[in-house]
This record gives sequence, C-alpha cells and structure tokens, in this order.
Amino acid sequence: MISTGNTVMDAQRAFDKASRAARRHTLATRMRRRCIECSRLAIYDSRTRRVGGMASETGIREIPLDQISATVEPSRAAQFDRWFRPNAKKTRGRWERLWIAEQRGEVIPPINVIEIGGEYAVLDGHHRVSVARARGAVTIDAVISAG
Repeated sequence: MISTGNTVMDAQRAFDKASRAARRHTLATRMRRRCIECSRLAIYDSRTRRVGGMASETGIREIPLDQISATVEPSRAAQFDRWFRPNAKKTRGRWERLWIAEQRGEVIPPINVIEIGGEYAVLDGHHRVSVARARGAVTIDAVISAG
C-alpha cells in the first residue's frame, strides 16, 4: 500500500483494506459452499489445551506470526478471523492507534501467548498481531507463558 504521508489516513486505509479482505474471504467461502467455521479464529480453553504441548521455557522471544493460530478469549474470536484480519467495527479505533504508533516508530509492548502443540494462542495482544500481519511483519515479540 502506498503511503500518503498522513498517518491517520494511512491507518484508516489499512484497516479498511484488512477488513475488506476478511469480508471478501467470507463471501467467497459462502459462494463456494465451503466451511465457514474453518475461517474463524480458534478458541482454546482449559478443556482443549494439550498438556504435552506446553512451553518448557518462558520469557520474551520472537515468534513467527504464522504460528499464531488461536485465542483464549471467546470475545476476540468474533472480532478477528483466522488470519487476524479485523471483522468488527468496534476494533477500528484501537487498531488504527496501533498502526499509527508503529508508523511513528514507537515501541509496542510484546504480546502474551501460550504455546500449544508448536503453535500459539493469544492471551493478550490480538490487535498487535493483526496490525503486525497487516504491515507485513514476519515475527512479533511475545511473552511465552507456560499453560
């Protein structure tokens, strides 16, 4: 996406682009009569966590964004799709503020995740993951919690 030089306008355009991509994917999935549930963000709770897949070491490290595939908060699953594209208007304000902060070079705190079977479920930082993916980042700083 071409930068206009106006960070607020760039943030609005980026949110619109990510949100449209989520809606377009949902529409295409319905038209192809495919599984819409497969596009939703997975929710892990205490009953679905696998004990053998928990992280052995905790701390801050960079993790690949592609390995973040779920959330622990059911309310966030309605706000983002499986690829952390925003699909709710109420996420817009926070999403755009984070986009602007990253554009200005401000330090963004690490997200909090749980490692589950080689992948990660987000405890805190859904908007940060979404913005990082929209900006084309490959990795993100995360605090890895042991189950």
